[in-house]
Amino acid sequence: MSRSRLEEKIRTIDREIDKFRIRIKDSNDLKSFEGVFDTSTLKTLYHLANKGYIDALGGVISTGKEANVFHAIGCGREIAVKIYRIAASDFRAMQSYLIGDPRFKSVRHDKRSIVVTWTKKELRNLKKARAAGVRVPEPFVSRNNVLLMEFIGRDEVPAQQLRAVPLTPDQAKEISETTIEYIRRLYLENLVHADLSEFNILLNDCEVVFIDMGQSVTLDHPKAMEFLMRDIRNVVRFFKGRGVEIDEDAVLGMILK
Repeated sequence: MSRSRLEEKIRTIDREIDKFRIRIKDSNDLKSFEGVFDTSTLKTLYHLANKGYIDALGGVISTGKEANVFHAIGCGREIAVKIYRIAASDFRAMQSYLIGDPRFKSVRHDKRSIVVTWTKKELRNLKKARAAGVRVPEPFVSRNNVLLMEFIGRDEVPAQQLRAVPLTPDQAKEISETTIEYIRRLYLENLVHADLSEFNILLNDCEVVFIDMGQSVTLDHPKAMEFLMRDIRNVVRFFKGRGVEIDEDAVLGMILK
């Protein structure tokens, strides 16, 4: 793309989302915004802004396969705005987590309905995790494909993923114990994270925070135990690599006791 066309495209998108005081600086920002701010999503954001949930939308926190997360200000504090991309989301993969979850029996099977249901599902899973005593971002509200929740970090700087944090053996052991306890609390609350790894655990001032719970399932799901064992394998693999003496059978025993 020529520089003039790139600049014009940035100006066009910038005008569309000017109400949120966003400024797209370069082609990297442009890639993060393209495919996210379609007409439907903009209307949803306008609705949330009119309701007082969003005052200003800022930069990109993370870009995933199905969703982008943005920093924002709402009600005078930092929040995170997670926007699931309806066009780009792998709705077939989403279906495998929805089918078998008794909470979402009546979901229609078109892409938009699945993404909207997925967004509601993450909101409910976060609430359920908090009720279990697991540290997760506090969820505020969802509408269509947009989820608003607590920003984990400070002054626009997000907390680091566990994978990126240097750990002493003692720190790794302490964090592993907290992680296993959180898995156990979820299990006792009839929930399995189902995508847990060092990528979906944040460290915020030494506080362990679980994130990305859209795929989390209840124990009624036919693959719940398979997902639980996968979570355990990922956790054991990571912490073994950080010098913690840990094995899958022992962790499973602690969770099921």
